[in-house]
Amino acid sequence: MGGRIDSLVRVVCQRVGRASVTVAGDPVADIGRGLLLLVGIAVGDGPAEVEAAVAKIAGLRVFADDQGRMNLSIEDIGGEVLVVSQFTVLGDARKGRRPSYIDAAPPEQAAPLVAAMTAGFRERGIDAVEGVFGAMMDVDLVNEGPVTLVLDFAGGRIR
Repeated sequence: MGGRIDSLVRVVCQRVGRASVTVAGDPVADIGRGLLLLVGIAVGDGPAEVEAAVAKIAGLRVFADDQGRMNLSIEDIGGEVLVVSQFTVLGDARKGRRPSYIDAAPPEQAAPLVAAMTAGFRERGIDAVEGVFGAMMDVDLVNEGPVTLVLDFAGGRIR
């Protein structure tokens, strides 16, 4: 990154057997088999990036078929999605020892876009829940595989 970027929704997508979020010891969200999404919203992001992310992730073939090949999507398996806002995935650690988060959108811009992502999955018929925006969250997960992808969406498409 380095300097401001115009737009970049970054999603760390993990295939999970289960995942949950607690805040101050209280459970707030949990899923069974599905995808845990750690979502960073950048300055300049908007609905086009969120819509592109939802469409791509909903169709990603990262679940095993009967032959053990990754040929099935979250839609195919009837899985669940847990969306967790995490501005730190946009951190730039190239200079010094303290990452810069200058590219992360301010909360008033990011919060509605994270909520829109969760809503986008629900509109597709996928059970989706989310963490608590801005809270110190404990995320517990069982990463299946492990399968982890880093996906960047800019200008309304994957980059």
